[in-house]
Amino acid sequence: MAPSWGSVGTLVTQSLLALATWTSVSSAAAPAAGDYFVHSLPGAPKDDGVKMHAGHIEINPQHNGNLFFWHVQNKHIANRQRTVIWLNGGPGCSSEDGVMMEIGPYRAKDSSTLQTNNGSWHEFANLLFVDNPVGTGYSYVDTDSFVHELDEMADQFVTFLEKWFALFPEYEHDDLYISGESYAGQHIPYIAKHILDRNKKPGTKHVWNLKGLLIGNGWISPSDQYEAYLKFAYEKGLVEKGSTVAGQIESSYRICQKNLAGQSQLEVDSSACESVLQEMLRLTQTAGSDGNSQCINMYDVRLKDTYPSCGMNWPPDLKDVTPYLRRHDVVEALHVNSNKVTGWKECNGAVGAAFSPRKSPPSIELLPGLLSEIDILLFSGAEDLICNHYGTESLISNMEWNGGKGFEVTPGNWAPRRDWTFEGEAAGFWQQARNLTYVLFYNASHMVPFDYPRRSRDMLDRFMGVDIKSIGGTAFESMLDGERLPDTTVEGAANGTANDQQAKEKELKDAKWAAYQRSGEVVLVLVAIAAGVGGFYVWRARRRAALVGYKNIPGGSAGGGGHGVSGSGLDGFRNKRSARDVEAGDFDESELDDLHVGTSAGNHYSIGDDSDDEVSHEKNKKSTSGQRA
Repeated sequence: MAPSWGSVGTLVTQSLLALATWTSVSSAAAPAAGDYFVHSLPGAPKDDGVKMHAGHIEINPQHNGNLFFWHVQNKHIANRQRTVIWLNGGPGCSSEDGVMMEIGPYRAKDSSTLQTNNGSWHEFANLLFVDNPVGTGYSYVDTDSFVHELDEMADQFVTFLEKWFALFPEYEHDDLYISGESYAGQHIPYIAKHILDRNKKPGTKHVWNLKGLLIGNGWISPSDQYEAYLKFAYEKGLVEKGSTVAGQIESSYRICQKNLAGQSQLEVDSSACESVLQEMLRLTQTAGSDGNSQCINMYDVRLKDTYPSCGMNWPPDLKDVTPYLRRHDVVEALHVNSNKVTGWKECNGAVGAAFSPRKSPPSIELLPGLLSEIDILLFSGAEDLICNHYGTESLISNMEWNGGKGFEVTPGNWAPRRDWTFEGEAAGFWQQARNLTYVLFYNASHMVPFDYPRRSRDMLDRFMGVDIKSIGGTAFESMLDGERLPDTTVEGAANGTANDQQAKEKELKDAKWAAYQRSGEVVLVLVAIAAGVGGFYVWRARRRAALVGYKNIPGGSAGGGGHGVSGSGLDGFRNKRSARDVEAGDFDESELDDLHVGTSAGNHYSIGDDSDDEVSHEKNKKSTSGQRA
């Protein structure tokens, strides 16, 4: 039947209008690099010269999956261009932790003011923070489409990088490093493997120059790290050997061992083994001076926290970071998509509950293969309980790679632990063999850069092989076994980034013009072919989809998962803020003005008295299903 449109002229006119509308919608959905530029960050120091881009990259259009990134340009260029990707853990904990409390250019002075972080890692490296996986931090996705497996997560991350490098091609040939902490010890090796596999595929146009991985207090090898809880507790005096409490915890550990032995394939986490740490925190609680129960801070055993939080109220900066990242002017400055209708929170319990990998082996199984191709650095804060250094040292000792086992360089001869001093203070030790480096930081927590930003940056610069001969400036004093190391990290050097700025801008302009040319060709073809009803149908379908909205808006569908999230007691300790965020879903941004951010009259944590046992802390574990931040 002929369409009842009145005339052929009307049909053509409406089709062209529809095509123009479609072209407009398509262009709006594909912003250029300039659209991501952060012109002014509220509360930041004036005229500090930090160049940043931020916003969303769509990686799963079928389910509205968008990853949020925050990019910081390097201050100086030494001998090579470098980009460091940073991921926090959880799973489901935001990498804004890394931006605002660890390695980014700023720290929160209060909820409205930022101050310079003199240990920021952007001294010689571009930094790319990503809220990963979808649903974490500022990232979003339909609430029935959270990620469940590590391979799925890694596939989506590679898709993100493909699109990110298409927007910012000037960084695609940088030396690439991936860094992070805690549960990112699972994410990072999987992403690295997927990148290396991508590079080997026939027809890959641009090979990404992946150089190395840095993992801090990482959750990597469950069998080694569950066992380390008891050893750490005994060594730190948190639990007395032979005591009734020790007997109860050892009983829980025997159940854990039986569970691990019965697994046909070792899993990333075990509810039976999680109970070991839960019992330790419960049985070692004491009465505080205010009458409330206090427990070990599992992220820093030198501190105590109110039971059952046990570290979830830490670090103290969070009380300022959370309201800052929920401010409307900050959200606008960072180009947070209006489709992200929920306010920022550090850890999303729904993401953590859904991410329960049963098909993915622990990342320890990937490390030997990765070490045959790239360098890896594992570092630990000595006061962390939840992903403590004994577990990391155990997994290294038990792992075989590149023709040897552990740090044994010849039979019976192990690579030495070299004492590290930084600016005259004992900082820890370094140990190296066959592409693997291990660094222990003395007096540091689960979040090493939070405690020692400059020391951690010195570690990064040495790992990357930074050569500052062409830069100048005054280097930090860093020594191994009393021998001064080559100068890397500097203070007061001239900004070297501007030297290459013109070349970078030319690359970007060339890429933009190529995109414009391609889009023009596409429009001509579409006008010639689609001068009929088809264009109108495309427009109408997109308009209807826009009216339907996202499933994760308040009142939308929230199915999937099947994993409950407990908001009370220790059941939710791995999802770091579960005691505060008891709902499984997010909240509407319109409620932010009425939201009471968790700040009470007084600190939730305290430094123990001389008679108190030291306490421990690991950041961002998921509850019994397995989350570490």
